Amino acid sequence: MLGQRLDKWLWCARLVKTRTLAARLIEAGKIRINGERTVKVSRAVRTGDVVTGITAGAGRLFVVRVAGEAERRGPATVARTLYEDLTPVAPASASNVARSGPRPTKRDRRRLDAIKAEDA
Repeated sequence: MLGQRLDKWLWCARLVKTRTLAARLIEAGKIRINGERTVKVSRAVRTGDVVTGITAGAGRLFVVRVAGEAERRGPATVARTLYEDLTPVAPASASNVARSGPRPTKRDRRRLDAIKAEDA
């Protein structure tokens, strides 16, 4: 094949929920192919191209390398074979790190405050 329409490929690869949403993201300039911004929905995507974009709802970044094309949208297991995920892993911040145990008690909090006061 010579390539597949970008909006259809994003939809078949299940990176967006609908082709209309894919078209809106492309026209808004949120999708790049090989580092170049594309605003044409009909832009052909080929095997080996790197597609970078931002999801609509969550605003998450995705970076994928095109591994294949699809005639129609299929199950998620088939959709995952259409691309290779290159998305960088976000570093863990203090706000999203899970606690290692239960909340400190009032007694534990006083001990921690006393230790901090000694160090200062």
